Amino acid sequence: MPLPLTEQEMHNLAMNIVGKDLEEQGFEFLGVNSTLKKNPQFVALKEKLLHFVIVRAITYPDPVQEYDKVFMKKMKDHADKFEAKTYYAGVGLGHGADYQQPIIKNEDYTVVYNGLQEITF
Repeated sequence: MPLPLTEQEMHNLAMNIVGKDLEEQGFEFLGVNSTLKKNPQFVALKEKLLHFVIVRAITYPDPVQEYDKVFMKKMKDHADKFEAKTYYAGVGLGHGADYQQPIIKNEDYTVVYNGLQEITF
């Protein structure tokens, strides 16, 4: 019987996708936290600036680019204490053949990732 990915497995998949993007952009990781509900997921350095990155695995029908504004304001205020930039990275994940279905372990999946969104309240 096919097993859908757990919430933690989907979160880890989203983190891998964002982590590769950050590496390709030249970010240096200072901290990585893959535990659900522990934020930020990435603390990284680039061009001597500190960056906090919040990663979320999003499933259909939720929009990838939308985030909890109250929560992100708290994260931005926290990052400001460290003179860090704050980013949201939403990763849309869906089943390979039908994105309305759950992702099944060891099967193809679809990804919608539009890169980092800077939080600038």
